[in-house]
Amino acid sequence: MNQSNRRRTRRRRKSPTLPELEQAKVGVLNSLRSLQSRRSYGRAIEEFIVWYCSEPRLALNRTVVLCYRLRLENMRLAASTINVRLAAVRRLATEAADSGLLSPDLIAGIRRVRGVKQLGRRMGNWLTPSEGQRLLSAVTADTLRGKRDAAMLALLLGCGLRRSELVELDVDRIQQREQHWVILDLIGKGGRVRTVPMPSWVKDAVDEWVCSAGITEGRLFRAIRKNGVMWGHGLTQNVVWYVVKQCAKRAGIQKLSPHDLRRSCARMCHEAGGELEQIQFLLGHASVLTTERYIGCKQQLARAVNDRIQLCVVRSRTQDLAANTRWTGERAVDAVLRGPAKAERKPTTGATGASPLQSHRPDS
Repeated sequence: MNQSNRRRTRRRRKSPTLPELEQAKVGVLNSLRSLQSRRSYGRAIEEFIVWYCSEPRLALNRTVVLCYRLRLENMRLAASTINVRLAAVRRLATEAADSGLLSPDLIAGIRRVRGVKQLGRRMGNWLTPSEGQRLLSAVTADTLRGKRDAAMLALLLGCGLRRSELVELDVDRIQQREQHWVILDLIGKGGRVRTVPMPSWVKDAVDEWVCSAGITEGRLFRAIRKNGVMWGHGLTQNVVWYVVKQCAKRAGIQKLSPHDLRRSCARMCHEAGGELEQIQFLLGHASVLTTERYIGCKQQLARAVNDRIQLCVVRSRTQDLAANTRWTGERAVDAVLRGPAKAERKPTTGATGASPLQSHRPDS
């Protein structure tokens, strides 16, 4: 009995090897549905494994994860980036515990490692309606590639779709409900299903692309070669990123990403009088707080409250002297222009330069 307990204790204290961590990593990635989550978690787990195997360690426990968190903080990473990497490490430890590589006590300690508190909120990027129209006008819709790009931008800006939702959109999802064109049963982030209404101008852009490309089934958007020939059965998210960057460059808009079009859709709907709950349904957010953050309604930079402070900075003597010199010069120019009229009203003086009253005073 004692020998079995000793063997169990030795097995629990053993540090996971590199093949065992790689096996746990594969288990974590297979449990994720989103392609974006697989990429971010795979990169985070890979970096942790490289750091963990860089020097000998006794075990994968809470102390090791705390040291890794301290290393991430010293790298001056954003709080959201650190929290994503710590979440990936927790998933890795949970998968290792399910495989029998870690004891329940060790995994309980790793789960108690908290993330970094995010102070404040980073400012997003939104387009105004005029900038949005300028972006759509930057597309040359004469070619097949231009018609595809115009339809992609219309869906991003008019329906608020994500990149992953755009590349996985099928033709048969576009249907008519309640006499309105919609994207029916769109599967979004976290497996949430929603129905997205489609404006008429977005439907016109999509119809022009579908008719020109002759697409009847499958993915809505396809890759196009350099010679203008369509090929394949879909496209990647990098193509969407490239299209937005190129069109923004032609429109004179700097630092624009596909997700900024999603934020712009939310804000333009809100400024047009849309209800917050309906915007939440449109974007497919689980919490209305996320929708408020996308709209950016908590802080209005165009109508900043500190613009109402009616104060002025006291100028220095040099600035006052320059202002007086400028004012004197303006008076001199005005005197030259109005000189004859002023010369007629000059007071007359005596021979000695005294006034008329002084020249006729009585003798003493």
